[in-house]
Order: sequence, then structure tokens, then C-alpha cells
Amino acid sequence: MLYWALVFFVVAIVAGVIGFGGIASASAGIAQILFVIFLVLFAVSLIARAARGR
Repeated sequence: MLYWALVFFVVAIVAGVIGFGGIASASAGIAQILFVIFLVLFAVSLIARAARGR
């Protein structure tokens, strides 16, 4: 998931440099959503591991 967030971030940067503003903003939005999902899943896995006592 983090990999795809980084891929969309790079696509957004490249599209922004080239001048495709619509594609850049869409890619940046997707990257933000994927990063937030990654953070939530990471936090849930940390809490689950702590609850199991490992």
C-alpha cells in the first residue's frame, strides 16, 4: 500500500512538472488516500500485536 502511495506521488510530481495540473491533483489525492489507509492499517496491526501480548 505504501508502495502505491509513493508511485502516485511520483506520478503527481512528474505530471505537475510537465504541466498536467488535473492529472497531478488527481494523483496527489489518490496518494494521500492510500497513505492514510496505510497508516490506519499499520496502527491497527500494532494495537492487535500489543493486545496479543507479543
